[in-house]
Amino acid sequence: MGKGRLEAFSDGVMAIIITIMVLEMKPPEGATLEALRPLLTTLLSYILSFVYVGIYWNNHHHLLQACRKVNGSVLWANLHLLFWLSLLPFATHWMDDYSNQPLPSALYGCILLAAAIAYWMLQQRIVAADGPNSPLQHALGGDWKGKLSPLLYIAGIGLSFVQVHLGQAMYALVALLWLIPDRRIERELGNSP
Repeated sequence: MGKGRLEAFSDGVMAIIITIMVLEMKPPEGATLEALRPLLTTLLSYILSFVYVGIYWNNHHHLLQACRKVNGSVLWANLHLLFWLSLLPFATHWMDDYSNQPLPSALYGCILLAAAIAYWMLQQRIVAADGPNSPLQHALGGDWKGKLSPLLYIAGIGLSFVQVHLGQAMYALVALLWLIPDRRIERELGNSP
């Protein structure tokens, strides 16, 4: 299978995830700014999850640029990642409905952690499929953000049981780390100065 088909399928799933999240948002019960106030946590939860899907979509695109071969283990690793991302609408909605409760916030963090692990596994499967001198292996280097993110997710999960909003702030911090463009793969492939 060519990587184009894998990328198209993944793009479609991520687009559906975003669509499901936005459909969960209900309009306010009035046409004033005051009517928007009760929807603030809904909007913030949606923005955070939208940013996460966007980060994964962007990095997935770069990941597949470096991929030379797609085999069964790459396909399954990709599905594993998509599974965890597909749970974001559920977790986003639950965290929004119970924004001051620790368990929904902790579950949200667990899903983010599982998606990060699944992404790492996908990277490893691509490197293994590409064999020696994998462009992706060279591009990954130290991957400090990839190593730091799971630790921050774990901290956020724990903090959710201490003070919910601190846990959620940790998840936002990880998203901010990844908003800074990661040019390692582009540099490795010669697409960037």
